[in-house]
Amino acid sequence: MEKTLVIIKPSAIERGLIGEVIHRFERKGLQLCGMKMMQLSDEILIEHYAHLAQRTFFKRIKDSMMITPVIVCCWKGLHSVHIVRTMAGVTNGREAAQGTIRGDFSVSVQENIVHTSDTVENAKIELARFFNDNEIFEFEQSGLGFLYANDEI
Repeated sequence: MEKTLVIIKPSAIERGLIGEVIHRFERKGLQLCGMKMMQLSDEILIEHYAHLAQRTFFKRIKDSMMITPVIVCCWKGLHSVHIVRTMAGVTNGREAAQGTIRGDFSVSVQENIVHTSDTVENAKIELARFFNDNEIFEFEQSGLGFLYANDEI
């Protein structure tokens, strides 16, 4: 099964939405395999958002992500990268569909509640960036048979 990264951003922390975000992924049937709160440094943000480093809004991203600590989560499930991205909605909260996390809780392109991995490959890279191996746990979810058909897992 795939694993993916979700960062609960300062905009969610400040607004008291941590439980709501986690609750949505749990209700969907994803398994939480790792979670911790951390203060992001300039160095880790430069690495994490290197693909945006030359963009005019890069400083705004870094500043926003350092306002408060964030919560980094590892979620696991069949096609979890796609599921989490779909549940998050498009980056700009003003354009995100109602029912998505960003559509329900964001009106901003920056203060958009969560960061989610965009590909399976990037999820592996991002999880390794934010978690040590001993911080992601492997255990069988007791209700797995109620989430997937027996030929899906």
